[in-house]
Amino acid sequence: MPFRQFGLSPEILRAVQEMRYTTPTPIQEKAIPDVLKGKDLLGSAQTGTGKTAAFALPILHRLAAAEAGTVRGRRVVRSLVLTPTRELAMQIAESFGDYGRHTGMRHAVIYGGVSQKTQEQALHKGVDILVATPGRLLDLMGQKLINLSTVEIFVLDEADRMLDMGFIVDIRRIIEKLPAKRQTLMFSATMPPEIVRLSATLLRDPVRVQVAADAAPADDVDHRLYYVEKSSKADLLKALLAGHGIRNALVFTRTRHGADRVERTLSRAGVRVEAIHGDKSQGARERALSAFKKGTIRVLVATDIAARGLDIVDLSHVVNYDLPNEPEAYVHRIGRTGRAGASGIAISFCGFEERPLLAEIERLMSKHLTVVTDHPFASPARPAPPTVFHTGRTPSKPRPFMISVDAAFLSAGRTAPSSPPARVSRHAGNEARPTSGPGGRKSGHRDQSSSRGRSQR
Repeated sequence: MPFRQFGLSPEILRAVQEMRYTTPTPIQEKAIPDVLKGKDLLGSAQTGTGKTAAFALPILHRLAAAEAGTVRGRRVVRSLVLTPTRELAMQIAESFGDYGRHTGMRHAVIYGGVSQKTQEQALHKGVDILVATPGRLLDLMGQKLINLSTVEIFVLDEADRMLDMGFIVDIRRIIEKLPAKRQTLMFSATMPPEIVRLSATLLRDPVRVQVAADAAPADDVDHRLYYVEKSSKADLLKALLAGHGIRNALVFTRTRHGADRVERTLSRAGVRVEAIHGDKSQGARERALSAFKKGTIRVLVATDIAARGLDIVDLSHVVNYDLPNEPEAYVHRIGRTGRAGASGIAISFCGFEERPLLAEIERLMSKHLTVVTDHPFASPARPAPPTVFHTGRTPSKPRPFMISVDAAFLSAGRTAPSSPPARVSRHAGNEARPTSGPGGRKSGHRDQSSSRGRSQR
């Protein structure tokens, strides 16, 4: 099905052709027709499936087809796209610029961590489409620099990530400022119960579009597992990079300090490398991302702040230097490679203390990672047994290894022995009473004698 069958405007189709898009991805094929009709939509698709184009293309078409809204001769915000991170906001804004280059639509992106002066200037000129992170958006709203009462289409992107990062209160504050009559599009890589409940409050009779099972891994990724202890991980990574099999790699660590350590280690080994994480300035992060995309550097080390939203063409490898604490994060990490039908390789290092995390990842995906044993830094510990997947059978009830003494005596037809006297607090005086049991200090209940004693005092 070619893009022209959606009925998109010639200006948008021209941009799509210039981007060398030929066939819509499944999420685009399912979502674009309903968004063009003005319906609310709940979309579930893993990263790397072309989700941004699935909402950007029909939004541009609908806004360009309608009369542009103005206030005092200045364009007003007609579409708001809310996203959790600066990197993702920049990626989405770049996509709107590429797809809408021939439509005359204006867009702007606002996020924290940088001066707001340039963002103010863009807003003052007037924009049709605003891409924003919650914190900076609320800040500018508080300064009366943004008015959301004219929004016609609202997009909540990466909703599950929003909840994970604690943005739910900010989201509700922003939604309160939106007009009740609007089209709402909500996208989430996973669909936990919290997202379903949130969607019920935001969407009106939505169309649900689901491309892959919740938390499903990318199909075209080869998953490889190396059992290696923490002290040898850096040496293994250097050995892998010494060969020619890894063209470029995105390496994930669990902490910011860990990212800096890996960057220093690889740099000393002669590898062109940069690190990005929350302690880096926005300018430094943008320069590192740009250098990685251009191929100036070979390795980009990142924390999970970069797990979503990075659109890197032909990324050959993702390396999980540290396994993530949350199994869903593994899916988001490896989603950076094997995007939109391309193949990729995900390499994971697993130390002895990380084996429980590995089991959670494999259970989530219902798939065993391929173990690589032929390397000089293999862990001396015995390999972990294969992860057992859920079979769907109801687990048997645990055996009652302990039963109460009273029950044992009663079942034998004997009288239970009298209980030993309760332990009395070492605090002497009128208020001394057992530390547990009825009337005890830990039970929260007072006996009558204690109450009478206090009332007399």
